[in-house]
Amino acid sequence: MADCTDHVAVPGLNNLLQMDPFLKPFEKDFTRRYTRFNNKLMSIEEAEGGFDKYTRGYESFGVHRQPDGSLYFKEWAPGAEAVFLAGDFNEWNTSSHPYNKREHGKWDLIVPPKVDKSPAVPHGSILKVVIRSRSGQLLYRISPWAKYVVRDDNNLIYDWVHWDPPQPYMHKHSRPKKPQSLRIYECHVGIASPEEKVASYSNFTYNVLPKIKDLGYNCIQLMAIMEHAYYASFGYQITSFYAASSRYGNPEELKELVDTAHSMGIIVLLDVVHSHASKNTEDGLNQFDGTDSCFFHSGSRGEHDLWGSRLFDYSNWEVLRFLLSNLRWWAEEYRFDGFRFDGVTSMLYHHHGIGTGFSGDYSEYFGLHVDEESLVYLMLANQMLHSLCPDYITIAEDVSGMPGLCCPIEEGGTGFDYRLAMAVPDKWIQILKELKDEDWNMGNIVYTLTNRRYGEKCIVYAESHDQALVGDKTLAFWLMDAEMYTNMSKLSPLTQVIDRGIQLHKMIRLITHGLGGEGYLNFIGNEFGHPEWLDFPRKGNNESYHYARRQFQLVEKDDLRYRELYNFDRDMNRVEEKYGWLSAPPANVSTQHEGDKIIAFERGTVLFIFNFHPSNSYTDYRVGVEMSGKYKIVLDSDEAQYGGHQRLDHNTEFFTEAVPYNGCSNSAMVYIPCRTAIVLANEDLSH
Repeated sequence: MADCTDHVAVPGLNNLLQMDPFLKPFEKDFTRRYTRFNNKLMSIEEAEGGFDKYTRGYESFGVHRQPDGSLYFKEWAPGAEAVFLAGDFNEWNTSSHPYNKREHGKWDLIVPPKVDKSPAVPHGSILKVVIRSRSGQLLYRISPWAKYVVRDDNNLIYDWVHWDPPQPYMHKHSRPKKPQSLRIYECHVGIASPEEKVASYSNFTYNVLPKIKDLGYNCIQLMAIMEHAYYASFGYQITSFYAASSRYGNPEELKELVDTAHSMGIIVLLDVVHSHASKNTEDGLNQFDGTDSCFFHSGSRGEHDLWGSRLFDYSNWEVLRFLLSNLRWWAEEYRFDGFRFDGVTSMLYHHHGIGTGFSGDYSEYFGLHVDEESLVYLMLANQMLHSLCPDYITIAEDVSGMPGLCCPIEEGGTGFDYRLAMAVPDKWIQILKELKDEDWNMGNIVYTLTNRRYGEKCIVYAESHDQALVGDKTLAFWLMDAEMYTNMSKLSPLTQVIDRGIQLHKMIRLITHGLGGEGYLNFIGNEFGHPEWLDFPRKGNNESYHYARRQFQLVEKDDLRYRELYNFDRDMNRVEEKYGWLSAPPANVSTQHEGDKIIAFERGTVLFIFNFHPSNSYTDYRVGVEMSGKYKIVLDSDEAQYGGHQRLDHNTEFFTEAVPYNGCSNSAMVYIPCRTAIVLANEDLSH
């Protein structure tokens, strides 16, 4: 159905244009995008009996048991000449169970029950959709709607397993409310164990969730859950979009994981990859119906040159149904509370961000290089999710900084709740690689942490999974890799390298947490300075699992300094839980002194002071404070339990003076030792 050319007014566009008047020249672009979205939504409502019904594709496609015990099968294969069902239930007969051809490229089949009314295809049966292509070939395929696929050790190709358990997992706990402050623990189930193997959903449920709860994170972001044939792809080459990866266990065990997290008050996000798909044909979507197109653009537009993967045709009616229903499936079947959308930059532009450096010039975000079909899909996805449940959270992984991405659709935005602040970890690594400590630029650090679009929320992080991967280095490794294997024991003297590394690791994370966004993210293990990178088993490392694990046991050893970093990360989150700076308006930075290496800012009811100087400590150092009152230390990176030198007296009360300073109405005098960060709470306002 073609989009109508009559423009539809964007109800709240003036809000966006008033917030950022520099967007005024692109008013027509916002109107056109909104019109395309609105017309697509109206077309779906009209043709499908409602948007709600359209986004429940998983209720009719794939395989479904009927009340009478029969099974209903349905596929979309527009390029097929004929479609059959084969499996161990019919001894792999490729002609005994033909699908019926329906309109719009759809095919369906009813398999009657056995005499005893039980399904003719039992739970656990292996199945294939057999496509006869236009050239007469018989192609063995997995249903795109398959809920469970498995592969044994001797087979390179996944099998479609009919998943219809006699006792499916029943969720016991309701979803927690959306947190005001989002503290995200980004994790990968397979590596979440010290053992050299693929860890399980059950291991995560019983051994890792309690750690996450203790650390004060209120949200987990699960990576590599949608089934992917190649473990080392980190889950980014999806083969089966509706199947929870079987390498960690079965679907019911994933449901238990999510349900258990909910019982702890932790919400769960899924890392969803709708930006591209694996090129696999026998166990992926590629050439499902024997043609180059089907789910993807044909020809070069359907190929991602860097990722070696296929690109979806977001203009196609059935592709939109498949992807929107996919989000809803994970949200309703597994009870995920939202999604982090991977590769959004690739989706937004025809150039996919390849060879393009975004300077921030607004013309880069508008014009013919923007893929508006993809943009409309993202708007529809956000519309659907936020209509289903206002508490669902959506996060965009976009490096380009497109304006309006995290504004409401009715204001001309794309509807995401947050974007990832992707420039921040790059800045920290650049600083650690290129600068001596005395050359750190306080103004540049503050600029990078505060340079975000007003009114559009960010998830900030000092490092994520990207920095943990082999080929890069974590912050702990950049700081201490020369001595991490030899000098992290408390039984040996504290060396300069380890002392510097421990102090800066805490300070970098705290200033990022306090200043950089409206949500915070940490990758599993980085909270305690995990001593090794992440490298999945592959030919290049002789299929080793040595680096595809997290050594949680290091935290449990009292004689190792990893425990000190863990303690600080835990208490940083707990103090945020109490004072809520992430949900407060952006910080007021009063001090960024280059010579003294001091940064001070207020956010919410707390005052942050950082002394990045390698050797200078300051007594009676004056900092500007807007809110008058009595302040007390609520977090101190120099405490002994955090590997610090215990130079501050926590009984000290700091009283503001009516002495204006650095643009603030009041000021206070503090003692701030070198390489130390403190958080002071205004006791008069915090009760």
